Amino acid sequence: MKRRVVITGIGAVTSLGMGADNLWKSIKSGKCGINVIERINVSAFPTKVGAEIKDFVPTDYIEKKEVKRMDRFTQFAMAATQMAVDYSKLNLDKVNGERMGVIIGSGVGGIETMENQHKVLLERGPDRISALFVPMMIANMATGVIAIKYGAKGYNECVVTACASSSNSIGEAFKIIQRNDADIMITGGAEAPITELSFAGFCANKTMSKTEDPNNACKPFDLNRDGFVMGEGANVLIIEELEHALNRGANIVAEIIGYGCTNDAFHITAPAEGGDGGARCMKIAIEDAGLTPCDIGYINAHGTSTDLNDKNETKAIKTVFKDYAYKLPISSTKSMTGHLLGAAGAVEAIITALALKEKFLPPTINYKTPDPECDLNYIPNEGIPADIKYALSNSFGFGGHNATLVFKAFEE
Repeated sequence: MKRRVVITGIGAVTSLGMGADNLWKSIKSGKCGINVIERINVSAFPTKVGAEIKDFVPTDYIEKKEVKRMDRFTQFAMAATQMAVDYSKLNLDKVNGERMGVIIGSGVGGIETMENQHKVLLERGPDRISALFVPMMIANMATGVIAIKYGAKGYNECVVTACASSSNSIGEAFKIIQRNDADIMITGGAEAPITELSFAGFCANKTMSKTEDPNNACKPFDLNRDGFVMGEGANVLIIEELEHALNRGANIVAEIIGYGCTNDAFHITAPAEGGDGGARCMKIAIEDAGLTPCDIGYINAHGTSTDLNDKNETKAIKTVFKDYAYKLPISSTKSMTGHLLGAAGAVEAIITALALKEKFLPPTINYKTPDPECDLNYIPNEGIPADIKYALSNSFGFGGHNATLVFKAFEE
């Protein structure tokens, strides 16, 4: 019999606020977390906006001497983990560290450190490179420092699958507990990609929005969408085996019951035509959960606001859900959070879990002009109350990576 896995802690570092409560309040009200970029000079870039975090103080969560030894993405991860641990009310003195693990995904890892140290190399020579360059830059360092701080001696890895990274991380962590290789997992994603090099790369790829109005730049499924909006931050979940959580009186947010993972095997950036890989991924996750498509009451879509993603994800949903697809509430919360790349799936997992707990489905904001190729119910502009039992969240990434998670409103 498969062990049941529940979410008992959530922590969020996003442009919509610090902490899960502030995130959820903003999501419920349809607030846009996108603004004009200030961290870098974007005057020469065709894209001017992003979901930038402007109120993050790393020393609120990390000792001052340690802050200088961490890339911004690791700082975000440490802060979100502290919030998640506090939310969970875990007594770490009573936790068996060998039964607690960590998986934090990241798409680009310490790219700011890489960029800064490359400038040092060019301008000052190789003997001036920092001894901390490599440990600050590598994508697994968030996982490593979290394990060190919290004494997590069990299963430990970093998933790097582009924009599917943190959904894959949560899915793998779920399976680890389910098969009895851990009792507790700290999991999610962290990303700090708002740097000149990263921004230039995505602009060159022609995938980012050129709309200069921050409040209208990200418009998933809208006919006039013109690209995604880059975001930054970290989102971490504490997940536990059910009995372990109940025995300590944990506050359970929701249950994870299904996970799907596929690849399009089609193209390095474009999704498979008709959304084939995404459709197979959703089917696998729904079957893993022991459900049928008609059991799903809500989808948090990958919904990037790009032409290819939105129409192919719509086709994938129709393939899986058939006629029921037209009745199924769907939203893209990237319209509010921006696209956090490797951390996107984790923030969307938190939002989906809270939607089940709070009985409210978030909107897709900025939806004005219907697209004939995107003709489903995307919960336009205002969220809706809904008492549903099951929800699904999609994440798709460059390289053809697909990850789907299925959640259940908790009941013993």
